Amino acid sequence: MKKLLTLLGLMIGLSPLSGFSQWNEDWGSQKKIKIEAKNSSAVSDYAVVVRLHSGNFDFLSANIDGSDLRFIAADDKTELKHYIEKYDSANELAVIWVKLPKIDPTDKDAYFSLYSGNEKATASADAKSTWDLNTVAAFNFAEKALFQDSSSTGLVASGEITVQKAALIGEAAVLTAKPFVIPANPAVKRPAGAGYTWSAWIKPASLPQQATLYNQSDAVVLKIDGLKLSLNVGANNISGGEIKPAAWQHVAFTLDGGKANLFINGVSAGTGDASVVDAASDIKIGDGYTGEMDQLEIANVARSADWLKLTASSQGMDSQLLKIEASEGDEGEEGEEANYIGILIDSLTLDAKIVIAILAVMFAISVWVMWSKAALVSRTDKDNKKFLARFQNAGNDLLSLDKGGKYPHSTLFKLYAAGLREIRKREIAGESLALSGASMDAIKAAIDADLVRETQRQNSSMVLLTIAISGGPFLGLLGTVVGVMITFAAIAAAGDVNVNAIAPGIAAALLATVAGLGVAIPALFGYNYLASRIKNITIAMQIFVDEFVTRTAELYGK
Repeated sequence: MKKLLTLLGLMIGLSPLSGFSQWNEDWGSQKKIKIEAKNSSAVSDYAVVVRLHSGNFDFLSANIDGSDLRFIAADDKTELKHYIEKYDSANELAVIWVKLPKIDPTDKDAYFSLYSGNEKATASADAKSTWDLNTVAAFNFAEKALFQDSSSTGLVASGEITVQKAALIGEAAVLTAKPFVIPANPAVKRPAGAGYTWSAWIKPASLPQQATLYNQSDAVVLKIDGLKLSLNVGANNISGGEIKPAAWQHVAFTLDGGKANLFINGVSAGTGDASVVDAASDIKIGDGYTGEMDQLEIANVARSADWLKLTASSQGMDSQLLKIEASEGDEGEEGEEANYIGILIDSLTLDAKIVIAILAVMFAISVWVMWSKAALVSRTDKDNKKFLARFQNAGNDLLSLDKGGKYPHSTLFKLYAAGLREIRKREIAGESLALSGASMDAIKAAIDADLVRETQRQNSSMVLLTIAISGGPFLGLLGTVVGVMITFAAIAAAGDVNVNAIAPGIAAALLATVAGLGVAIPALFGYNYLASRIKNITIAMQIFVDEFVTRTAELYGK
């Protein structure tokens, strides 16, 4: 029976490991990415954007260029196509597009996995296969491929635009009223009556402005007219919606037969009849437009309203579509709390580590001072009580208390010894001791000098506690401020400004302040306790000096 219970215990203990499916054992880390498609309809062959940062991914365990990243479907067999738009291992930020076969809001347990941690792996990213077959142009405006279309069409635009690193999805294009041109190509040609979709993220520098976001053959023109969108298709015009300055918003239009639709942030901003026109020339983007633009896409079908709604919600700053869970191997007995601490420690900047190291030294010194002082005052109090009891019971043997007892830690005995030393200097052989007033003053002065020295000894090293109390929080604050500055500078340089990328760095920076308070608070309590004990010892010494001098004068004064 005992063996059976032992075997059962082992099976229970190993069950989590046996449930951990491994696509390929050469990859050391797996993260589950849950798909939480709420308030949307099912779509197929959809490319989602996966944002990695120090808070949800260990860049140190992956190859420096992300070549070992693999995205695997829920069956733990099918490798999903992906495209790395940005991978910055130094700043620990990455933007990756992954093609999902289907997004179904009714599937509450939908997920796919991210594998990493294989030094021998070679890059498998394939931009052209990541987009669905209907996507004929996808401009990500990445710094190294600013004018390059990442779809299978492979268009190369031209014009005068610059890159903005701190953008919505990786980098973005900065336009200054001068358009860039997408060359004519059969893939982006729109035959009369065919389905068509154009979409992009825009961030106008200011409004109102008169700008053309899209113009093909003057047959299809999308404009910003003051504060609203205006779409001209042949002789027909559709306008509506409200554009906001200095804010990212997703704009799109669709054409399908004789119908046209305008969308802002996935919501219909206007619909109406449209002329059946043929457009086959170059496409001018951003003529007269001042601001930023990101993730421009063109499709040869009219995307559904659900598709555009999902795009606006999943690519934005506050996207909740994907949730990256902790690695299977990271979950221990402490659960999520241990992961939080691990995230904070992993996200610490160099300056924060230096500050926390200094604070750790200060904390160790403070603990040593408090421990040693507490032991000292405890021993001093104990020996003082013993000697004081003997002193108070003494009679004519007042000057013989140095015999027959040991009080190594008693400050009162040391003061008594100092006075006795001065008294014996004034003894004359064969004569009884008789002390004058001047002698008594000299004896008291000598005892007072020793009292000051004993007080200094009792208070020695206490200044280290005051330094910890006053300096600890300020050092921690310094680490926090510099850490926050470095975090924002890294985010600005890397171009990923979503809250998930910022939060770990800010939280880790605040850890320096917590460390400062962790040094100061115990030191404050310890200092107040020790200061009160030392004050009591000092008062006892002062009282003893007066009592000793008075009794000596009474017994041996002239």
